[in-house]
Amino acid sequence: MPRKKILLVDDSSTVLLLHRMMLAHCGYELVTARDGQEALDKASTERPDLIFLDVLMPRMDGFQACRALRSRAETKDVPIILVTTRGEPHYVRQGFESGCTDYITKPFDGEELLAKVRGHLEEARRA
Repeated sequence: MPRKKILLVDDSSTVLLLHRMMLAHCGYELVTARDGQEALDKASTERPDLIFLDVLMPRMDGFQACRALRSRAETKDVPIILVTTRGEPHYVRQGFESGCTDYITKPFDGEELLAKVRGHLEEARRA
């Protein structure tokens, strides 16, 4: 069975490194992008099984990227988890309105994050 591929999108090298460290031991193939535009390009070429998407990024923010990913046939059903420091209700609402599958605020618990990843990958596999 091929390894599941996760696209990690964040403009912070530190956050990308943190995500990689948390997920590397789980056997996932990890691909990174530094902003929303690069995320769209990588999603088209890499065909990830799940996308972690920061909200506040240059060029194209996470909400715009999420809407764009949902509008494309090849990524419309891929689980998208928005990961951000912005936990205010209007940001969370905007996240779900843009099409995200889940919304996590930083800092987050590593075990909670892994449980969400496994759960969304399982749901996507069954769909």
